[in-house]
Amino acid sequence: MRTLKPREKKLIGRREIIDFPELGLVGITAKIDTGAYTTALHCHDIELREIKGVSTLCFKLLDPSHPEYNEREQQFTAFSEKDIKNSFGDLEKRFIIKTRIKIAGRIIKSIISLSDRGNMRYPVLIGRKLLKNRFIVDVSQVFLTEQIKK
Repeated sequence: MRTLKPREKKLIGRREIIDFPELGLVGITAKIDTGAYTTALHCHDIELREIKGVSTLCFKLLDPSHPEYNEREQQFTAFSEKDIKNSFGDLEKRFIIKTRIKIAGRIIKSIISLSDRGNMRYPVLIGRKLLKNRFIVDVSQVFLTEQIKK
């Protein structure tokens, strides 16, 4: 009988280039934040609509000032809402979706909160729930996975 080895943890820096393949986002700079629990993605025009009798979450990724912005509206019928503490410690209600993230050559199905991060430096924040048992973060480094790609 063959035993499975635990997956090796990959080393990443405090900022990395990531992709959201199911959302059509490629080459987005993310801040790796071991202090944050969840992963957050910058969105705008977030609203609930009734489409063909189904409650549908509609939003646009990033914002017009971002180079990867494309105005394409995303629609999800599978979503939830959750109270999440923002960077100031205040509770806010956020919509939550499940999608895949590609980071350091791994594709991970993850829970993402949608947030207006327009005032933040990075449109994506990767929290420790996604990092746990997968990655080790070297805060003195940035873009370690870019070096792997080359």
